[in-house]
Amino acid sequence: MIVLGIETSCDETAAAIVTGDRKILSNVVLSQLDEHRPYGGVVPEIAARAHLDHIDRLVSQAMQEAGIGFADLSGVAATGGPGLIGGVIVGVMTAKSIAAVHDLPFLAVNHLEGHALTARLTDDVAFPYLLLLVSGGHCQLLLVEGVGRYALLGSTIDDAVGEAFDKTAKMLGLPYPGGPSLEKAALQGDATRHDLPRPMLGRPGCDFSFSGLKTAVRHIAEALPRPLPQREQADLAASFQAAAAASLVNRCRNAMTALADSHPEVRTLVVAGGVASNQTIRAALTGLCADHSYSFVAPPVKLCTDNAAMIAWAGIERLRLGLTDGLDFAPRPRWPLDPDAISKQPRATARPRQTA
Repeated sequence: MIVLGIETSCDETAAAIVTGDRKILSNVVLSQLDEHRPYGGVVPEIAARAHLDHIDRLVSQAMQEAGIGFADLSGVAATGGPGLIGGVIVGVMTAKSIAAVHDLPFLAVNHLEGHALTARLTDDVAFPYLLLLVSGGHCQLLLVEGVGRYALLGSTIDDAVGEAFDKTAKMLGLPYPGGPSLEKAALQGDATRHDLPRPMLGRPGCDFSFSGLKTAVRHIAEALPRPLPQREQADLAASFQAAAAASLVNRCRNAMTALADSHPEVRTLVVAGGVASNQTIRAALTGLCADHSYSFVAPPVKLCTDNAAMIAWAGIERLRLGLTDGLDFAPRPRWPLDPDAISKQPRATARPRQTA
């Protein structure tokens, strides 16, 4: 089984070829950072145009690197949502065209399911498992019971954690993209310098909140000279990162406690999404898992951020179950993994455009 995956939900244009025995034959990703950097965030119209300009070339490159032709494919998968609708349309229409011309099954993949199933591609993780999905547009805890079977345990009531990283970095005068810049600055900082709030710490449940933490950083930053000295940037970055990690750990601990009674067979925590590449957060969650006799699984950094290998793999998982889609599938800007918990979904579905 060999599937072509296409990912165009935000600001990476990507194509990949993955096999049913978990081999990534190619994984091509084109970042749009240079196009969006002058605006300090993702501009949906620019993103859609860039996807349209480059997708055909990237699909050809992925096929060439894999050393296969379209006749060798078992199916074509594309992100069908959630995301910036212009970009999603580009990827879906490209995949539909290839599927129609070569008489191949078309698979519309939920972008979040791509992240959710990546650990099965990289580490062959068995169902069920606990998933912490953290990115610029999403912050959720889910019980993953199978392909298409997700139970939402908690989500953010305001900002996603990646959004909080990006906006905090902007407040500190750090360069775009904010999340990686903040993590780099924090390496030189003192995480104990500022006593920042740990959002939701000690509260029941598994929901998240980062707005108050972000506001606390803003109050401190506004009281300091401008531009912020490098030492002040580093200390605030480190203090923010430590507070965010502590909040994530607390929410995951609550989820583990809740599942101990209802699903005692769950003994693995998977972290996925762009923020899963943050090494401080990984270390904090590793410690939590050790304390609770859980296995901790995080994909390689290059598979945490948006990529097409995860979409191809999710396509394989769905194809095995016969879950194909018609060519009349309509791209979706919103697409919750747990449709029974729509009211608890994060308010953002893709990395938002940053404003001053």
